[in-house]
Amino acid sequence: MDKTAVVKVGAVASASVCALFGGVVLAQYIFTKKKRAGKKTKIIEMMPEFEKSTVHIRDPERVEQIICGMIQGGANKLQIITDFDMTLSKFAINGKRCPTCHNIIDNCKLVTEDCRKKLFQLKDTYYPIEIDPHLSMEEKYPFMVEWYFKSHTLLVEQRLQRDKLPEIVRESDVSLREGYEQFFDRLQQHNVPVFIFSAGLGDILEEIIRQAGVYHPNVKVVSNFMDFDENGILKGFKGELIHVYNKHDGALRNTEYFKQLKDNGNIILLGDSMGDLTMADGVPNVENILKIGFLNDKVNSHSSGFPHAFMENCVVRPITVIYYITFNSRF
Repeated sequence: MDKTAVVKVGAVASASVCALFGGVVLAQYIFTKKKRAGKKTKIIEMMPEFEKSTVHIRDPERVEQIICGMIQGGANKLQIITDFDMTLSKFAINGKRCPTCHNIIDNCKLVTEDCRKKLFQLKDTYYPIEIDPHLSMEEKYPFMVEWYFKSHTLLVEQRLQRDKLPEIVRESDVSLREGYEQFFDRLQQHNVPVFIFSAGLGDILEEIIRQAGVYHPNVKVVSNFMDFDENGILKGFKGELIHVYNKHDGALRNTEYFKQLKDNGNIILLGDSMGDLTMADGVPNVENILKIGFLNDKVNSHSSGFPHAFMENCVVRPITVIYYITFNSRF
C-alpha cells in the first residue's frame, strides 16, 4: 500500500475543528436543549458532515441524545468497536473496487492462476448471497461458512510464506479511508480502546495498519489468523472461523477484554453489513451506543438496517465525523 496516496486532513482542517468544537459544544447543547418541532437538532446542525446528502439519519432526536451522552462522558468512557474491510478501508477509488484482506491474497503473485480463478468463482457464487437483502442472516449463515472453508482450503494448498506478507500488502491497492491517521492517532492520544473485529485475514489486516503507521497499543485485532508451520509455510487457520454473520458472539469470545473495559460504557460501532450490527452484543455496562454503517453495496436495500446513521460510498469523511463528535470537549 502506498501510504502517500492516501488523502490526509491538513493542519488547517484540524485547527478549524479545534476552534469549532473546543469546549463549546456541550454548553451550546444545554442552551438549545428545547427545540421547536420541525427544526433540526443543534448537535447535528453544528456538524456539517451530517448535513450532506450522502449521510442518512433515521432518528435525529435519538442520535442527538446518544451524541450528547458521549460528549458528557468524554474520552474516558469511550470505546470503539469496528469492522475493517470496507469500513476502515475504502470500498472504491474512482469507481474501481478496492481489495479486502482476502482479495489482497487472491490477487497476489504468489497465488497460481488456477487458484485465483477458483477463488473468483467462489466470490461470484457467494458474494451475491452475502448482500442479498431478501435473505435473513440465518439463511445466509451456512453459505458464508461454506465460502470461507473452501477459500481457506485453497489458500492452504498454495503454501503461502509468512515472510512474504509485508510485500504482498505493499504491492496491493488497499487504501484506508480519508482521515484514518487523525482517527487512530486521536484515539491513541486519549487511550480510547479500539476493537477491530474482522471476518477478513488478521495477518493481512495487521500488516495494513502497521504499514500505515497506526497499529497503536490501544488497538486489538480479532480476526481469522493464519497458522504457519516451523518453516513459515501456511498450514491452516487458528481458532474458530469468523465470518460476517457470526459476529454477534464476539464479546463472549473476548470476555476478558471487555471486562477490563467495564467503565467504557459509550460505544461507537462502525460497520458495512447487517452482521456488523451485532458486534457489540454481550458487551457489559453499555450506556450509549452509536451505530454507523457505510453503504457500499445495495445502498437502498441496506439503508434501513442501521438504526442511527448510514453513509454512502466514500463521498463524506465518515471517520472524521466520529472524530468530531467524540473529542470536542477534549481539545
